[in-house]
Amino acid sequence: MSHELTLQELAEFSQDFNANPKNQVIARAAGRSGVLEASYNEGVARRLTRVFSTELDTDNVTNQKQSGRCWLFSTLNVLRHNFGQKNKAKNFTLSQSYNFFWDKLERANLFYEKVIETADKPLDDREVRSYFDFAGHDGGQWHMAISLVKKYGVVPSYAMPESFNTSATAGFAQALADKERKDALVLRKLAQAGDTEGLEKARKQFLNEVYRMTAIAVGEPPKTFDLEFRDDDKGYHLDKDLTPVAFFNKYFDVDLDDYVVLTNAPDHEYGKLYHLGAEDNVEGGSPILFLNVPMEYLERAAVSQLKDGEAVWFGNDVLRQMDRKTGYLDTDLYKLDELFDVDTSLTKAERLATGVGEVSHAMTLVGVDEDQGEIRQWKVENSWGDKSGSKGYYVMSQDWFKEYVYEVVVHKQYLTKDQQSLLASTPVELEPWDSLA
Repeated sequence: MSHELTLQELAEFSQDFNANPKNQVIARAAGRSGVLEASYNEGVARRLTRVFSTELDTDNVTNQKQSGRCWLFSTLNVLRHNFGQKNKAKNFTLSQSYNFFWDKLERANLFYEKVIETADKPLDDREVRSYFDFAGHDGGQWHMAISLVKKYGVVPSYAMPESFNTSATAGFAQALADKERKDALVLRKLAQAGDTEGLEKARKQFLNEVYRMTAIAVGEPPKTFDLEFRDDDKGYHLDKDLTPVAFFNKYFDVDLDDYVVLTNAPDHEYGKLYHLGAEDNVEGGSPILFLNVPMEYLERAAVSQLKDGEAVWFGNDVLRQMDRKTGYLDTDLYKLDELFDVDTSLTKAERLATGVGEVSHAMTLVGVDEDQGEIRQWKVENSWGDKSGSKGYYVMSQDWFKEYVYEVVVHKQYLTKDQQSLLASTPVELEPWDSLA
């Protein structure tokens, strides 16, 4: 049944708005300072302190700048803290540019593979469109990062520094997306014609061109480097002619296969292992797997890992109820419903199901504050530089954790026996457009 908005209804709406004098006061405040500032809740500052009962020894923060590489920054932050503890060098940093380079090649390779596999489907097919939409994208997941580390290792930040195109990825991403989508049309035609030889020749040529583009935009990765640093006690260290893989194997005390992504997605069935194959980025690498469990298991595992001295990668919806200046993450930070006198509340499951909720960012947990076993707040290491939050660190309320955190990456030992057994089960394949994508 259609409904035409009538002039009489509009007049009634206006009359209702002007019947309450407070609406004019609120409108002036919101128009002058913006709806977020007008609804800002100063009371949050009295609840969120910057003291934590469990806190890792960290110092400097990293800065992803104008890029979508939070997933990679957070992963390398977990690894650099591991290096810092093992080698007493808490401010040692790793190169995000290095792994970013290889991600472009690996992701292009799998994109071409998906294009060939779906060549018999029309271009407006939902699956095909999802792959085309993801071309050139620089967002990602935990498993994408560790697949790159396992295959290519890591290097110190000075061995492959940031460039303009890694710090501001939009221009390169657009060029890469345009190129890959055009390539896809050629590959689809060759696949539809059954030209196997032409298909493989074209794919190799296209990957070679992607390599050239990435080398121009980012620079070629080093094959070897000299490790040189001073530890926290000013001790000097030099280890010459290391390969990136040898460096990782020698200096990092971590088993990348021992990590599990616990997710809390109440719009999906709990107690299930899910696979997001559409976003796997390395052929033969670690598949993107989520073990979906109730929220208390994410909390418990994250606290346990922090108490054992290790940082925790976590996926979240950072743009919800967040203030960059103070670094506050709190569900009552902006009282928008009170400002507008409406009710916009949705459950976590409803937000995911309707597209309101998403994993839009990845950060690192480096502390937690408990009061007699009850979690009060968390210390968060972000990758937006030291000018946001408190020198780059944020403080997150427990309520915000419950509502807007969707994933934590922890060791298998922090799972229950039943959850560990689920890791051997056949995962449920997720569609490319799933809410966990």
